[in-house]
Amino acid sequence: MAVDTAHPAATTSHQHVRPVAPRRMPRLKTVFVAATAYVIALIFLFPYVVMLLTSLRAQDSLREVTFWPKEWVWSNLANFWTSGLAGNLWVTLKVAGGSTLLVLLVALPAAYYSARHHFRGRTAFLILVLITQMFQPTAMLVGIYREFYQFGLVDSVWSLILVNAGFNLAFAVWILNAYFASIPRELEEAAFIDGNGRFGALFRITLPLAMPGVITALIFTFIAAWNEFVVALTLTTTPENQPLTVALNSFIGQYQVDWQNLFAGSVIATVPVIILFALIERKVVGGLTAGSIK
Repeated sequence: MAVDTAHPAATTSHQHVRPVAPRRMPRLKTVFVAATAYVIALIFLFPYVVMLLTSLRAQDSLREVTFWPKEWVWSNLANFWTSGLAGNLWVTLKVAGGSTLLVLLVALPAAYYSARHHFRGRTAFLILVLITQMFQPTAMLVGIYREFYQFGLVDSVWSLILVNAGFNLAFAVWILNAYFASIPRELEEAAFIDGNGRFGALFRITLPLAMPGVITALIFTFIAAWNEFVVALTLTTTPENQPLTVALNSFIGQYQVDWQNLFAGSVIATVPVIILFALIERKVVGGLTAGSIK
């Protein structure tokens, strides 16, 4: 019996061809949710656009009703570095970075221990940590000033680092506690069998898996310390030791406001936070949803 082998490639190709599914149109609900999200995003971004455009206007065109500047004054952004505010930006970086580092050094062991050990008073400890989040720095401003004055830490970067770390510690402990609790204990037990101790399992297994939670605590602490104003205004007196949020207040005079330079400094102060958040946004979302799905 003869076998037709004249076109084996054609036969094979017909066997592997799959019909292409027609492209589905998005559902009305999906389109509505996406459109709503874009509208909300534009509403929140609009003030930043106005701030950027105002920072590029000339002094005599600030009262014009036109949305776009008739003349683009890029020197307003360059004046930031010649006005001495670069030193205040460096102070802000030290305060935000130091506060974030101190929070992580304290919150990591506290959250890990409370997540892995059900000790007596654990619930009361977590509730107490949460209660500290209710206190606002503004309500405790007089007591904070008197305490740092007695220790000789007024007008010091260290005072700002300690205050910002203290008021952001509770949030970091709760975020990290939820994330450590969502990591199975069996992974650490397997590391113990392989010869790792408690610290070895923590640094080789648990911390890499908990990195989204760590980054979430990091970014929220950093942004909170970066934007803090009231405590910094109270605890610092010399312009060299003031963070950028307080130094920008110098553009607001008794009779007039230097709007273009004020907004130019605000734009420069906003850019580092936007870049940092854009780089680690995915891990922040994962850290915020930690512990919500078991």
